[in-house]
Amino acid sequence: MEKIIDVKHLSKSFGENVVLRDINFSVHKGEVVCIIGSSGSGKSTLLRCVNLLETPSGGEIIYKGENILDDKHNVYKYRQKLGMVFQQFNLFNNFNVLKNCTIGPMKLLKRSKEEAEAIAMKYLKLVGMEQFINAKPRQLSGGQKQRVAIARALSMEPDVMLFDEPTSALDPEMVGEVLKVMKELANSGLTMLVVTHEMDFAKEVSDRVVFMDQGVIAEEGPPEQIFNNPHQERTKEFLKRILRR
Repeated sequence: MEKIIDVKHLSKSFGENVVLRDINFSVHKGEVVCIIGSSGSGKSTLLRCVNLLETPSGGEIIYKGENILDDKHNVYKYRQKLGMVFQQFNLFNNFNVLKNCTIGPMKLLKRSKEEAEAIAMKYLKLVGMEQFINAKPRQLSGGQKQRVAIARALSMEPDVMLFDEPTSALDPEMVGEVLKVMKELANSGLTMLVVTHEMDFAKEVSDRVVFMDQGVIAEEGPPEQIFNNPHQERTKEFLKRILRR
């Protein structure tokens, strides 16, 4: 299986505060990897380091065989290959839904308006938002905004989709509609790296689960192993705590 991203000995500190230490993991083409762990364990920082929203303090990120932390790499070109879905949607409030999804491909990928709109419509249809193309974000529910944010990221036709707790800002009744879209994307063979606290999603959808604790990867493996037979004491503790809720 082709490795798309290979993280080696990655570390990140903010001043004296070490947030990530010696992180090693990879994402293969077509794989869904879920990162779980308590708040403050370094999950979101790891994701932000992978797409260089944060600059790692050390280590390597190998993308298609090349270390993108080398000075000679074009960060913007690399970032275009990674779709990012945030907790807070980050839509442009003054643009309608369709323009939110076409502005990136037109500006960054130099696509024509017609081509960008055709691709955007394909993905808006996929997430069930094609009838809202003229709506502004303020007219949408949280779940609808997040589905538009997913379509917007897909419109760049990235190699990997990164999701940072995509349901954590949603009302409970809207979580399901976003997870449903994410499950469909996973089943379509899209490569996905997902930071989530939705344990059922991680259990059902991921090929591999990475459990982070205090800035390190404490354990990783297939979901059956992590959820049913974790090897590490701290994985057991975390799951006992979170699954009791």
